[in-house]
Amino acid sequence: MKLIVWLWNPWNEYKNTKHNVWFLFLDYLKENSSFSDFKLESKFKAEISSWNYMWEKILLIKPQTYMNLSWESLRKIIDFYKVEMDDMIIIYDDLSMDFWKLRFRDKWSAWWHNGIKNIIQHFSDDFKRIKIWIWFNNNYEVSDWVLSKFKEEELNELNSEIFWKTQIILNEKI
Repeated sequence: MKLIVWLWNPWNEYKNTKHNVWFLFLDYLKENSSFSDFKLESKFKAEISSWNYMWEKILLIKPQTYMNLSWESLRKIIDFYKVEMDDMIIIYDDLSMDFWKLRFRDKWSAWWHNGIKNIIQHFSDDFKRIKIWIWFNNNYEVSDWVLSKFKEEELNELNSEIFWKTQIILNEKI
């Protein structure tokens, strides 16, 4: 069994923000793959869906905590399903490079990302990551930038170019 975990803030006020770029990817993936609807599992503090890919069961995890507290949900899921850190991919946003660039890493530092710092602090840094760069506008504070909404043309670019590339990477790394 493998886990794919999306770091995000699950409340409506954060919908379509840069920090929640991967929530938009889930919508795309749902339209282009066959996985079950997400169901709230309160004992795990997460919404969970399952996906059978290449004869392997994959749990898709959307923690229902603030992004920086995702470890609370992951701890319960990892302990319950006895999943190794190496069988988990965490998907999140990053400010450090060009707009919309994607990167897969087997192991890497957290840089500025407090959600990743938090997971490393409570587990280890021995997990796979897929990052999408959302760029950073120096005219903003970091928190204001990551919580700002996407423009319509940015949303169109995500759906037409970025997400299909991400799906290919994800399929290769599972």
